Amino acid sequence: MTATSETTSNGSSPFLLTKRRIWIIFSALIAGMLLASLDQTIVSTAMPTIVGELGGVSHQVWITTAYILATTIVMPIYGKFGDVLGRRRLFMVAIAIFTLASIGCAFATDFWMFVVFRAVQGLGGGGLMILSQAIIADIVPASERGKYLGPLGAIFGLAAVAGPLLGGFFVDHLTWQWAFYINIPIGIAAFLIAVFALKLPDKKREKPIDWLGVLFLSIATTCLIFFTDFGGSAEFGWGDWFTWAWGAGLLAAAALFIFTESRAADPIMPLSMFRNPIFVNATAIGLALGIGMFAAIGFVPTFLQMSSGTSAAASGLLMLPMMVGLMGTSIASGLLITKTGKYKIFPIVGTIVTGLAMFAMTTLTATTPIWLICVYLFVFGAGLGLIMQVVVLVVQNAVPAAEIGTATSTNSYFREVGAALGTAVFGTLFTTRLTENLTSVFTDAGATAEQAGQATSTIDPSVLSELPDAIRDGVVTAYADALAPVFWYLIPFMGIALVLALFLKEIPLSDVAGLVARGEAIGGEEAERLEAEQRGGTVSPVDSRGGSSLP
Repeated sequence: MTATSETTSNGSSPFLLTKRRIWIIFSALIAGMLLASLDQTIVSTAMPTIVGELGGVSHQVWITTAYILATTIVMPIYGKFGDVLGRRRLFMVAIAIFTLASIGCAFATDFWMFVVFRAVQGLGGGGLMILSQAIIADIVPASERGKYLGPLGAIFGLAAVAGPLLGGFFVDHLTWQWAFYINIPIGIAAFLIAVFALKLPDKKREKPIDWLGVLFLSIATTCLIFFTDFGGSAEFGWGDWFTWAWGAGLLAAAALFIFTESRAADPIMPLSMFRNPIFVNATAIGLALGIGMFAAIGFVPTFLQMSSGTSAAASGLLMLPMMVGLMGTSIASGLLITKTGKYKIFPIVGTIVTGLAMFAMTTLTATTPIWLICVYLFVFGAGLGLIMQVVVLVVQNAVPAAEIGTATSTNSYFREVGAALGTAVFGTLFTTRLTENLTSVFTDAGATAEQAGQATSTIDPSVLSELPDAIRDGVVTAYADALAPVFWYLIPFMGIALVLALFLKEIPLSDVAGLVARGEAIGGEEAERLEAEQRGGTVSPVDSRGGSSLP
């Protein structure tokens, strides 16, 4: 496919990837990403109140685990199906699932019902993030992708500011259910924007779908999460036969998945990608990062809200320094990569900075000054911003254009596997230690074992403020003593990520967008010229592969 071709590879009228069209498509992606990112910041602020009212303090790790598990399972599916069937309809399906599940969360009447709907939300959220990243790779060359991190950074910045404010306002002045009601108008708006603005070439399936691969990968992922959850729990533990039943299921499903993929006509996760050393290295960095990053982020708002005695709104705003650091370094690294074409230095520096921030967080106590916590969070975010987007860019640049979606989703899959492992194992360490500490606080105050158990499972920030000073101080200390030591277990994973970053091979960045490389679109100056001719009436304005005229 040459730059001067006036038809796509199948002989239909061309899909023109002009600058104007790129930014219109980009606007639809931003709407979907705002929906997912805003939800996360709102819910994290409201989480202590939610688990307190629904009676699930001792099981709160399942809320995060359910969402991550669902997200992890569907990521490879969205990635592969996007490569095979096209990404536009899948993106709209993901928005619809996420929005409908938000309604279910708002109307949940007990803790486990809420967990189920959060899992359904994850089925949509996984598609929003994966498809957005893959579509960006489709329309923007790797060598120019850094300049688009600015608008994306602004979206995450908006979510970082608006989410905690809204989440805190809903908890303090309305009800926690509003943290999910708000997704309804945003989801509808995002869906409509995608309908009218997200114009991409459609595709037809040419090979049979690898349904067995989907099944075995889903079973393996589920067994992995439950194996770590039950192994780290006080009720079962690593010596229980039930825990190892999940472990056996993991090994069996993984073996069947590898066997299936080696023989599938069009595997959902091609084993050939794992012969690509750059892909393997970058994906391993993502795995190590996921273990350390998400385990830390998942419980910091709870620590701030309960240990520091701040309100829901204030605890959310205290996460703002982390987002500022992440946005700043993400945008800066993207621009520098676009300018220089070099990317290896950023994961190296990022893992060092993130590891130092984790080390500082091991010193957190109930009396740590708020300003110092904000400094730690800023440094933590700055380190993450140097790694996250860069790793995705490296993976997309290292594989053929036809595998962009599959490679993106596989990389993200292993990062989310790390997140699920980190949240399950270290979250269980946190909640188990927290439950023991809180039980001791209430029994020392004269409560019976049954009363202490009830108080421990239903405590939330509003209840905390009504307790006697001695008990309240004990609860605050219990939260601090439960979380701070967990960071010691996370630091080694950042060390592993650093070693991997040092061995990451650097290759030139591609200067051709994915759609153009696959012969599905015409880009650059040729696209601009053809669009001008269309507007002048010399070329048919109907884009048969995109399904509509130029927006």
